[in-house]
Amino acid sequence: MKLQALTSPSLISTGNVFHSKVEVIQHLVNKLAEAGKIDSKEIFLQAVLDRETHSPTGFEGGLAIPHGKSSTVKEAAFAVAVLKSPLTDWESIDPNNQVQLVILLAIPESEAGSTHLALLSELVTRLSDPSYKEKLLHSKTNTELYMRLDNMNTAETKKNVKKLDKTIIAITACPAGIAHTYMAAEALVKAGNELGVDVFVEKQGANGIEDRHTTALLKKADAVIFATDVAVKDEGRYAHLPKMKTSVAAPLRNAKEIIQQALEKAEREPKKEYDPTKNTSSSSDDLGGKTFKNEIKDSILTGVSYMIPIIVAGGMTLAAAVLISQAFGLQDVYNHEGSWLWLLRQLGSGLLGQLMVPILAAYMAYSIADKPALGPGFAAGVAANLIGSGFLGGMLGGFLAGFFLKFMKKNIQPKGTFAGFVSFWVYPVVGTLVVGSIMLFVIGEPLAWINQGLVKWLGSMSGTNAIILGAIIGAMVSFDLGGPVNKAAYTFCIGAMASGNIVPYAAFSSVKMVSAFSVTAATIIGKQYFNKQEKEIGKQTWLLGLAGITEGAIPFMINDPFRVIPSLIAGSAVTGAIVAYFHIGLSVPGAGIFSLALVKGQPILLAASIWLGAALIGALISMILLIITRKNKLKKEVRNNQSVALNKKVGGAS
Repeated sequence: MKLQALTSPSLISTGNVFHSKVEVIQHLVNKLAEAGKIDSKEIFLQAVLDRETHSPTGFEGGLAIPHGKSSTVKEAAFAVAVLKSPLTDWESIDPNNQVQLVILLAIPESEAGSTHLALLSELVTRLSDPSYKEKLLHSKTNTELYMRLDNMNTAETKKNVKKLDKTIIAITACPAGIAHTYMAAEALVKAGNELGVDVFVEKQGANGIEDRHTTALLKKADAVIFATDVAVKDEGRYAHLPKMKTSVAAPLRNAKEIIQQALEKAEREPKKEYDPTKNTSSSSDDLGGKTFKNEIKDSILTGVSYMIPIIVAGGMTLAAAVLISQAFGLQDVYNHEGSWLWLLRQLGSGLLGQLMVPILAAYMAYSIADKPALGPGFAAGVAANLIGSGFLGGMLGGFLAGFFLKFMKKNIQPKGTFAGFVSFWVYPVVGTLVVGSIMLFVIGEPLAWINQGLVKWLGSMSGTNAIILGAIIGAMVSFDLGGPVNKAAYTFCIGAMASGNIVPYAAFSSVKMVSAFSVTAATIIGKQYFNKQEKEIGKQTWLLGLAGITEGAIPFMINDPFRVIPSLIAGSAVTGAIVAYFHIGLSVPGAGIFSLALVKGQPILLAASIWLGAALIGALISMILLIITRKNKLKKEVRNNQSVALNKKVGGAS
């Protein structure tokens, strides 16, 4: 790739003095705008700053590569700044990194998976060469740096390194699957060359699996290194090898040490014979493992990533069944057990009601303890369904299964004659019995007690307190989006309907649209404040909201619970209160917008208008709060960065 084709001397700055990360980014954004590469400085700046909140864009050796993907970018480009005085406030993989070389990438959204990855990979590869990076840092003028961008040394200096007859294979993977994945790979290969060790890295990134390890390599390798922050794909391939795990950032700091530790482990624990049919990973005493905090975060990210397709598939299947029944007057077919429409309804509701939570729990456990934890993880999710604890119970079960299996793998290792028995019987069976029993008999009763208490409390607030009751139902529906609190409200509403009180369920069904509508509206109207993943979620949730499915907003809520949950509760409480105040009722359990023709309590047109209008008013309130809270969060981050820079400036002056 010719880097000069994506920049120009006017996009390069050398010798400037900046006092904060934000100041550098603003300067480079202005350069891109002046060169006609972006339409809106404000929108693109917000996209870059939003990306900064996800993970560090500073690396090591004075390097930082911030980047933004936005529809306001006309064509892919990058701007460069060489700082006269290094910055120490840039969040970096290496805590001691003092940023002196900043490369800001501007990528159109349509090229996020192509140009972005290609450019980032090329930059990472070149900047891994210290001599190349030093030439850029010591460029005196913009033009000089521009001319050096594609001036690579083709002939490497040969070092007198003793060649060892050792082969290490490695996997690198980060949550985003972009920068850190490739930089860690380059660091490991470079360190291997310096140590005389052959290192082959498989990158599991945003482009999928790259440089996949061949069968010949798997047989030849002496050990494997997992430098990852997410679960490894097809980990069973490495069951025969001594294994060590570390974070994706670790090789950027001490790649040589990691390789040496892997070699030492290979000496202590010689590899087994490669078995292509064996899919269970061997246990290991992980050196340089993840911190507990990172393990929790990675577990949630992995579980949610596997759960999202189930939510979308199940929600849209159920919505299709409801839409067909309402549009063509097929309610009898919809409710008749065994009919084609009933089966379609069961398929959608089964994906949401039966599979979603077990998949969440299973893959959270898988992230922590690999494939042996899948069985107990699924069991924990099924148990969560049985005790009615929803996705929160599934998350707890996923943690429980993952850490229990991790404990078992450490203390009951598959060795010798019984290795297969331990891997294929002891781990899944004992894990399932222990984790399932804890979920059913220890956690289940307290959660059931909480649910029953909530139902009784709600029941005592009927009658003259209808407005308060409606507001409470609304708040509970959106508090955990299908979890135990939501289920408690649902149970109460169904019970009230059976007793002849049809108002609570009307409030419940109207509120179920609020979270989905507000998330979609917020990510469209205030799109500059939300990241790409959130905007993708927003595109889908309104459709689920039409069917009264709240679970589509769960990934959005998990990303920022302390702002999203109160925002959703506020709008939902207003919706519930409005419906209850006007005594709108619903005598048939319905789903979302498709209950519009069934509401009662007022003349049909008025009742339908109030019922739908309440949902739209609640969604409007939640949307405004979602945008305001996110905007304030981003402003606070900018002010904090500027305050830090100002304090440093004042301190330097004194």
